[in-house]
Amino acid sequence: MVESNVTCWQGFVFLGFSSFGELQLLLFVLFLSLYLVTITSNVFIIIVIRLDSHLHTPMYLFLSFLSFSETCYTLGIIPRMLSGLVMGGQAISFMGCATQMFFSASWACTNCFLLSVMGFDRYVAICAPLHYASRMNPTVCAQLVGTSFLSGYLFGLGMTLVIFRLSFCSSHEIQHFFCDTPPVLSLTCGDTRLSELGILILSLLVLLVSFFLISVSYAYILVAILRIPSAEGRRKAFSTCASHLTVVVIHYGCASFMYLRPKASYSLERDQLIAVTYTVATPLLNPIVYSLRNRAVQTALRNAFRGSLLGKR
Repeated sequence: MVESNVTCWQGFVFLGFSSFGELQLLLFVLFLSLYLVTITSNVFIIIVIRLDSHLHTPMYLFLSFLSFSETCYTLGIIPRMLSGLVMGGQAISFMGCATQMFFSASWACTNCFLLSVMGFDRYVAICAPLHYASRMNPTVCAQLVGTSFLSGYLFGLGMTLVIFRLSFCSSHEIQHFFCDTPPVLSLTCGDTRLSELGILILSLLVLLVSFFLISVSYAYILVAILRIPSAEGRRKAFSTCASHLTVVVIHYGCASFMYLRPKASYSLERDQLIAVTYTVATPLLNPIVYSLRNRAVQTALRNAFRGSLLGKR
């Protein structure tokens, strides 16, 4: 089936934001600024957690891997989008499109699994604090991180194979800025119901199962917090979860809207604008939320900044 695809044409063309006309230059400046801030802040979070011994805990280990995953996700999408805003419609080969879809889907799925792991970490920390060190030991943490990345790659591979086993007989112009599932699926012809069902099942497994695990963790956390006698104790316990909850709500809200719906409800122009949210804004959200709401990260960032200033002197 793949061979028939390649014989139709050798690739696709991104239309991106070509319909925005002169506004593309403004969008380029805006997205470039957000991209640079995203990369810089995520890399800075990773470095600070690595260098500050006070942050050598499972919670911040998982946060550093989430920042790493978000960084890789944006690296595979945003540079080509920025190039398209300056140079217009860009061609991408058939294999190039499949590769981009594989990595973008893999990193997106990995983010979901890492968020689930972070929810489990908060559950153990609040509901079983006396056993936290033994249950979240380095071996367990490494296994959780490794499983998250391996599962992400497997689901990303599955989604890519489901799409690229189809025949592409429509226009080769992708009304999008990267090879995402909905716009590429819209270019296929023939009976796509089986592939749509496959994508829906894979999306359900990733989004709903991981979100269910997070929900169960927070159900136990809520019960544990309500049992704390003092209001100050309840506030302090909940504050350790606030940053994670904020990221979860926005991440799963955007992803569920994009992938848990039938092909008939796709609106490519609207979906392209929504895709900007989870490819540009959401990766930036992670370091902003954790740096603004987490005192330990704030303290580490201040110490790192002061150290750099002293080093210059």
